[in-house]
Amino acid sequence: MDDLCAYADRPWAFVSRYLRRRVVPHAAILVAVLGAVACSVSTQYGIKGVVDALGKGPESGLIWPALTVLIVFIAADNMLWRVASLIGAFTFVAVTGDIRRDLFRHLTGHSPSYFADRQPGTLASRITATSNAIFTAENMFVWNVMPPCAAAFGSILYVSTVSVPMALGLIVICGGVVVLMFRIAAAGKPLHHDFAEKAAGVDGEMVDLVSNMPLVRAFGAFKREYARFDVTIGTEMGARRRSLLYLEKLRVMHAVITVAAVLGLLYWAIRMWEVGAATAGQVVLVCTLGITILAATRDLAVALVDVTQHTARLSEALRTLLQPHDLRDHPEAKPLVGEGAQITFEHVAFNYPDGREVFRDFNLEIPAGQRVGLVGRSGGGKSTLFTLLQRYYDPQSGQILIDGQNIGRVTQESLRDAITVVPQDISLFHRSLRENIRYGRPDATDEEVWAAADAARCTDFINDLPGGFDTIVGDRGVKLSGGQRQRIAVARAILKDSPILLLDEATSALDTESEEAIREALGNLMKGRTVIAIAHRLSTLKDFDRIVVLDGGSVLQDGSPERLTHLDGFYRDLIQRETIKLSREAA
Repeated sequence: MDDLCAYADRPWAFVSRYLRRRVVPHAAILVAVLGAVACSVSTQYGIKGVVDALGKGPESGLIWPALTVLIVFIAADNMLWRVASLIGAFTFVAVTGDIRRDLFRHLTGHSPSYFADRQPGTLASRITATSNAIFTAENMFVWNVMPPCAAAFGSILYVSTVSVPMALGLIVICGGVVVLMFRIAAAGKPLHHDFAEKAAGVDGEMVDLVSNMPLVRAFGAFKREYARFDVTIGTEMGARRRSLLYLEKLRVMHAVITVAAVLGLLYWAIRMWEVGAATAGQVVLVCTLGITILAATRDLAVALVDVTQHTARLSEALRTLLQPHDLRDHPEAKPLVGEGAQITFEHVAFNYPDGREVFRDFNLEIPAGQRVGLVGRSGGGKSTLFTLLQRYYDPQSGQILIDGQNIGRVTQESLRDAITVVPQDISLFHRSLRENIRYGRPDATDEEVWAAADAARCTDFINDLPGGFDTIVGDRGVKLSGGQRQRIAVARAILKDSPILLLDEATSALDTESEEAIREALGNLMKGRTVIAIAHRLSTLKDFDRIVVLDGGSVLQDGSPERLTHLDGFYRDLIQRETIKLSREAA
C-alpha cells in the first residue's frame, strides 16, 4: 500500500486511488449511464418524429415506425439505468470498505502523542465521514453530475440539426453558467470547511461525554454539560446555516439565468416557425431540448454546490488522518531474534514532544532473566522507561538494546511480540472474557485459555458469572471489578508468554486477598523471563533480584532489596513509611 500521507492535501487524487482499484466495474457504470443518457436525449428526437408523422396524416404510414423508435429509446433508457444502479450497488459499497480499512490501518500506526492530542470520537467520525463523503460524491457524479453534462452535450448536437446558430448560443450560455457556478462555489470553500470542522467537533464532544458518563453523573453535572453541548451544537448549526445560505444564493442566481434563457429560446424557435424555417416537430424538439439543456445546468449547479460541502468534509478529514507516522520501521529493520532478552539503555537522552526533559545520558543494564523493580517519586522516569522500551517514542540520542539489537532497527511487530505488559489501567474490549484472554495469543485453544485463567486465579469468579467464559465484560470491562480486570490482564499475559514482562502496578487494584492469590501466578509467570516492575506497594518487590530507584531521570540507588534496606536513602525511607502506614491500618 502506497503512502497515504501523499494524499493529505489532494482529496480527488485520494478518490482516484480507489477508483483505479476497480476500473472495470466503474467503466461499466459509465458506459451504462452514458448509454441511458443518450437514449433519454434521443427520446426527444423520437417525439419530434412522432409529431412530424402525425402532421403528415394516417395515410403516410409513418406513425407506427416513429412510435416503435420512441418506445425502444424509452425502454433502453430505463434498462440501462437499472444496470448501472445494480453494478453501482456493489462497486460503490466496496470502495467505502477499502477506504475505511486503509484509513483505520493508517490511524493505528500513529504514536501515542497523536492520540493524546485528539478526541477518539473525532478520529472515528472522520474515518466514517471520509468514506461517506466519497460514497456520496461517487453517487452524485454518476447520477447527478455526469448525466446532465452528457445530456447537455447530446441535446446541443440535436439542436444543431435544426439551427447551428441556436446550438452555438446554447453552448455559450451553458459554458458561461457552468464557469460562473464553479467560480462562485469555489469562493465559498472557507464556509464549507468551517462547517466540516464544526461538525467533526460535535461528534468528538458526544463521544467524550458518553465515555465519561459515570463522571458526569457522579458530579451531578448534567445541566452544565447540556449547556456546554448546546453551545457546541449552536456553533455547528451557525456554520451549517452560513454554508447553506451561500449555496442558496448560488441557486437563485442560476434560476434567474435559466428563466431568461428559456424565454429567449422559445421566442427564437417560434420566430423560425413563423417564417417557415422550422417544422412543428422541430419547434417541439428545440423547446424540449433547450429546456433539457438548461435544466441540466441547474442539476449540475445543485450537484456542484453539494459536492463542495462533501469535498470540504473530505479535505478536513484527510488533513487530520493522513499525517505522517512519527514512528516507522527502519528501511533495513529486521525481526528481533534471541531468547535471552537482555536489556540495555546506553546514553539515552529523551524529551517529550512538549519539551519536557526526562532522561539525559541515562544508562542501565538488565541481564537476561533478572527481575528488576523500579521505584521513585512521580515524574522520575519510571513510566517513560516503559514507554521507550516499547518504542512508543524514539530517544533523541543514545540507544536501547535487546540482546544487543537496537530496537530502532528491528520491526515494531517483532518488538511487540517480545514484550508483554500488565498495566495499571487495564484495557478490555467490549467482548467476551474468552476473547479478552485469548487476545494474548489468538491461536490458543480453549484449554490453553482456561489454563491461563486458572493460573491467574480467574476461574472462581468466571464460574460464578451467568455466561461463564462467554460473558460480555462491557465497555472497558465495566461489568467486572478492578481486581477481576487485573487478573484477566494477568491471564492474558500468561497466555502471550513473551520473554520480557513489564508490570505497571500490576497488583495495585487488588485487595489483600486477591493480591495473595495472584502473587504465586505472577511468580510462575516471571520464571525465566526478564521482568521490570513499577510498584508503589513494596511488598510486591520483596522477592525481586534488584531494585532501581529513579529520581529526575537518573539512577539514585541500585541494588538488591536486602542491600538497599540497610542503606540510608530513598528506598529505606519508603519501607519505613509503608511499615508505619500498615501499622496504622492494623490498629
